[in-house]
Amino acid sequence: MRDNGWMLEFTLRGGPGSSAEAELEVKRSRFLCRVTRVETEDEARDAIESARKTHWDARHHCSAFVIGSATEPSQIRRSNDDGEPSGTAGRPILDVVHGRNLIDCVAVVSRYFGGTLLGTGGLIRAYSDAVALAVDDARNQNGLVTRERRELFRLALAHSDAGRVEAELRQHGVTVLGTEYGALAITTIAVAAADAAAVGERVAGITSGAGALETAGFEWVDVAI
Repeated sequence: MRDNGWMLEFTLRGGPGSSAEAELEVKRSRFLCRVTRVETEDEARDAIESARKTHWDARHHCSAFVIGSATEPSQIRRSNDDGEPSGTAGRPILDVVHGRNLIDCVAVVSRYFGGTLLGTGGLIRAYSDAVALAVDDARNQNGLVTRERRELFRLALAHSDAGRVEAELRQHGVTVLGTEYGALAITTIAVAAADAAAVGERVAGITSGAGALETAGFEWVDVAI
């Protein structure tokens, strides 16, 4: 899936701390996966430590995280096998996260050993499948949003008009980030660069020419799928 030539990137709906979980059993070994939305490497490591505490009796807590967009050189990718044979856990987890274009997320898979060795191929499949199950379940339950760099605009309106205008903008698919109320109501919207002119015309029509968009920089925002 592409948008303006770039591959769309996804994250969990609900902001930092939101999560998706899944459990997989393979030959009596249990693989418990939790994918958590994070904004920093420290938050990712905190989520990994939280999994260790929650599943303190599990043998392994293998993990991977991706922070930041692939379009930026500062993107961080890390993985950890946590005692499993090298390359059988952390990297497969990372491959699923990256392969599904998921960013700003950490995936932790806690394994309870069931007594049967799974071998290299079996471990790779099990860790991969546990993460895929959690991500796909989140997608199927409308738990994902796209993460996109959008241009921000502010729109100043009378209090009496703000609610109606905001509702109409949302109805036409415009991403509304919020409204602040002071002497005027200031609504902030996020718009794809290619759509800015059309949205400006729509705002003029909705407000009968009374509202004009003021540029307010750029920001990474959540966009509903």
